[in-house]
Amino acid sequence: MSATLASRTPVPIAMKPVVICRYAPHEGPGYFAIYLSRRRIPWCLAELDEGDPLPQPGEIAGLAMMGGPMSVNDDLPWITPMLALIRESVAADVPVIGHCLGGQLLAKAMGAAVTDNAVKEIGWGEVTASGREAAQWGPAGTFLSYHWHGETFGIPYDAIRIWSSAYCGNQAFVLRGRHFGMQCHIEMTEELIESWCETGVREIEGELGRSPAVQSPQEMRQDLPARLAALHAVADAVYDRWSAGLKVNP
Repeated sequence: MSATLASRTPVPIAMKPVVICRYAPHEGPGYFAIYLSRRRIPWCLAELDEGDPLPQPGEIAGLAMMGGPMSVNDDLPWITPMLALIRESVAADVPVIGHCLGGQLLAKAMGAAVTDNAVKEIGWGEVTASGREAAQWGPAGTFLSYHWHGETFGIPYDAIRIWSSAYCGNQAFVLRGRHFGMQCHIEMTEELIESWCETGVREIEGELGRSPAVQSPQEMRQDLPARLAALHAVADAVYDRWSAGLKVNP
């Protein structure tokens, strides 16, 4: 891998890095990177928006994918290789996790369709976890998550839906007990929210009043420390379960 993909934490001898794929400069790994660093799990950032190469499944402990403003159905040069890497990683039992666009990429790679959602979701909204599989990946019942999407994924054939919301039926799925795709954003930090409110101001203004699931920046900032603390507790549970399956060097 290139120098751009240098690990950001000390690398345990027996651990390969988790590769985090970024597709837009303002949609970085956020709390996910904080989580990995706190647990001394080595990670590196593949900036596909800057032309970084993709790794091979045998080089990595896990594959993570962040969000982005594009669609997985767009004709972009990195999408076909990305989908191939996802399928190869799943076949090799390398854990894959996708946030929003990343969840859509995982779903499409495994044969599900990605289509327009009925409405856009932008801001805070409730997500409900249900089913026996959901208990292994986080809290039962309803929690508040962050959203920013206009499309939604179908559930792959051999996956299980575990999260849903009033405005988007498919909020998260588990594939083969090890791979996790979500539509919502559990990786948010205050810095990410402020950045997105700035870069997405026109989209917000265009959707306010049109979608019942779109909030103003002022609404998004309400009780922000408490909301983020609760969201990070959800993220910790998801990331704990996912990282338990990371590949180590032989």
